[in-house]
Amino acid sequence: MNRRSFLSFAGAGALAARSPWISIRHAFAAGRPPGLRLSLTWGIVGKRSVADGLALIHRHGYDGFEMFDWRNASILAAFAEEKKKYPLECVCLVANKGVTAPGCGLVNPREREGFLEQMQLAVNAAKRVDCKRLVVLTGNELGGLSREEQMSNAASALRAAVPLLEKNGMTAVVEVLNTYVDHAGYFLYYVRDGAALVDRVGSPNVRILFDLYHTQIMEGNLIEKIRMFIGYVGHFHFADVPGRHEPGTGEINYRNVFKAIYDLGDRYPGYVSLEYGPLAPVEENLAAVRKLTQF
Repeated sequence: MNRRSFLSFAGAGALAARSPWISIRHAFAAGRPPGLRLSLTWGIVGKRSVADGLALIHRHGYDGFEMFDWRNASILAAFAEEKKKYPLECVCLVANKGVTAPGCGLVNPREREGFLEQMQLAVNAAKRVDCKRLVVLTGNELGGLSREEQMSNAASALRAAVPLLEKNGMTAVVEVLNTYVDHAGYFLYYVRDGAALVDRVGSPNVRILFDLYHTQIMEGNLIEKIRMFIGYVGHFHFADVPGRHEPGTGEINYRNVFKAIYDLGDRYPGYVSLEYGPLAPVEENLAAVRKLTQF
């Protein structure tokens, strides 16, 4: 689908019939149709300054932003200051160091101390920007250990972080990623395993990050899995398949997927977040996705 088709599709979707009931949580701004709470990963806005990026997000009716480089002290300070100008939430920050989580993964018990150190640093940064969610990556599978042993190690690591999360009113969202296209060797690649991990931890402060792009590649059946596992979900990311670009560029009917999330009502009061490389110009892209998620 080309850019013009994508924008036309999104505009038409905004005229769809409303749900027979409207939860109070959907009425975010006067004069704006009810819809999903939208966040975006910072890479979406490109190389704009923090000030210009936040202004852009606010102008297009978004509710939050996430996943900037908080380890850069000047960038963190800029976000802490500039976000005071807008009713925007810093939705989540990445706690440990990237997908492979070098020295701070969950499945290797020798990295437990490194993981907890990174969690503490992330909590300190999150408090600067009033952020309540921390993305946790399991890291890659560990040779020589069974999958069961690695799952047990991951659960133990997360349980060790729960007191820190509870003390600061934060939630860890453990991300499920695909191993077919982007992240070969990553440990947590099925949503059901993410749910099993949450069950083992046994804390409301640990949920899963349900990435619709990764799940489509690994499993498909997105709407069914959303409904089945929504009680475990702390956050959603999305991109189309293949290519990891905006809705309408691939095979996923995102209008139907977003409606399924919307119809969950207060069973899911959280955000869905853009995480992709836009093909359309950013301003047109943000406006189109905003319409696509309104009902």
